[in-house]
Amino acid sequence: MSDIIGIDHIYITVSDMARSEIFYDCAMKIMGFRKTTFTLDGEPHIQYFNRHFGYVLRPARLTHVHDPYSPGLHHLCFRVDSVADVVRVSDDLRASGINTTPPQLHPDYAPDYWATYFHDPDGIRLEVTHYRQERRERHDQWDHIQR
Repeated sequence: MSDIIGIDHIYITVSDMARSEIFYDCAMKIMGFRKTTFTLDGEPHIQYFNRHFGYVLRPARLTHVHDPYSPGLHHLCFRVDSVADVVRVSDDLRASGINTTPPQLHPDYAPDYWATYFHDPDGIRLEVTHYRQERRERHDQWDHIQR
């Protein structure tokens, strides 16, 4: 058996590349991503990447309003190291004109679950949470966890 060690890349289709590029240039820079552009099958693509994975924008071929409760993507969650980082990202996004929810504890998710939420121009819900204790333990103790 081979272990999956991470997500390599995520492709998001967007209704307006120029509008999305402005939004993601700001948001992804705040979250430490770099940017490159390329063309695939004659269509422009924009890739934001960090050392862990790529987040790629490509033009949509059909335009529908994103519905997180229909089949498909509900939301995407980015992880930062600490609660302070969640607060910092939220503050920086808001200072840049991106509306976020106040960073707060969500004990109904987990006792230490802090997060902030915001939406991209097409309504895709994005979340930033921290590297919670349960996730750290799962990573560090994987070989000792009961299956």
